[in-house]
Amino acid sequence: MRTIPQTLSLTFSIVCHKTDIKALHRNFHQIVATGICRSDDHVVSGALVMPFPIILGHEAAGVVESVGQGVTSVKPGDKVIPLFVPQCGECKSCLSTKGNLCSKTDLGSRAGLMPDGTTRFTCKGKAVYHFLGTSTFTEYTVVPESAVAKINPAAPLEKVCLIGCGFSTGYGAALQTAKVEPGSTCAIFGLGGVGLSVVMGCKVAGASRIIAVDINKDKFAKAKQLGATDCINPKDFNKPIHEVLMEMTDGGVDYSFEVIGRTDTMTAALACCHSNYGVSVIVGVPPAAQNITFDPMLLFTGRSWKGSVFGGWKSKDAVPKLVADYMKKTFVLDPLITHTLPWTKINEGFDLLRTGKSIRSVLTF
Repeated sequence: MRTIPQTLSLTFSIVCHKTDIKALHRNFHQIVATGICRSDDHVVSGALVMPFPIILGHEAAGVVESVGQGVTSVKPGDKVIPLFVPQCGECKSCLSTKGNLCSKTDLGSRAGLMPDGTTRFTCKGKAVYHFLGTSTFTEYTVVPESAVAKINPAAPLEKVCLIGCGFSTGYGAALQTAKVEPGSTCAIFGLGGVGLSVVMGCKVAGASRIIAVDINKDKFAKAKQLGATDCINPKDFNKPIHEVLMEMTDGGVDYSFEVIGRTDTMTAALACCHSNYGVSVIVGVPPAAQNITFDPMLLFTGRSWKGSVFGGWKSKDAVPKLVADYMKKTFVLDPLITHTLPWTKINEGFDLLRTGKSIRSVLTF
């Protein structure tokens, strides 16, 4: 569903000019493949609050059909990946070596608008909102120039679309945010596409023990295939899972990752870290209107608690490099994609996600 605003002759617009945020730079971009991510379903369930009506989707790859005045980083025919965390190159986070959460992202405000405060989608004359500046569940979308990365033209879009969110988020949480070290011990809570990507990142980093935690034992075989050394189901124990993990690792893991988005597993992931130097990373999107209550002694003794958005990568710089690494077979993506479906079966894809029968479903147009 899309209509072209009368002031535009094209359907893919680029906003964020380096000197004038309100200047319109037009660009035509066609989505070729898009993954179904848990964050999309969080909007449907209300766990992630966004304005409605809205076009969801944020993990995709496509082709630029045309560009507008002032756009220099992409041209018609380029294969690209939209970036739900943009990289404007000018804000405090973009200029710092310590962060990657560009101020132009809609992740914090959740206004459902372009950086210039407008929406480029309408239906029957009424506004339809954007999702995280990308909105990839549509044949054509509109993104700012700061939110699109040109990639290797030989890259298979139905595979590398995962680099737009799920894979990069998990892989980077291990390598960029936690900076997992060789010989370390790690625990990953949640074995969806992002959690399994954390497993892959921990393996690449040289972790000696990678403990995968999930209540769905059907995911254990895939976790071991990708590098997990142990797989445990909290339902198999009559004690809190953090106690189980501490006993398994002689006092706690070096690094833990919560990749579910539940407050109880966030605190469990923190508690299973070594009391003096363990690092726990929140990767799963926190549920709306929920707070965490925990014993501050967990932090006082030396643990660190961190958050990670898009794996800590500076998106526009990192995404082309990650695609290049995929093409060099530094890592694999195929094991994460359990279903490839035509766009018309999007509801089937969501059902597979909700019932735990898929890791990643990719929709193709």
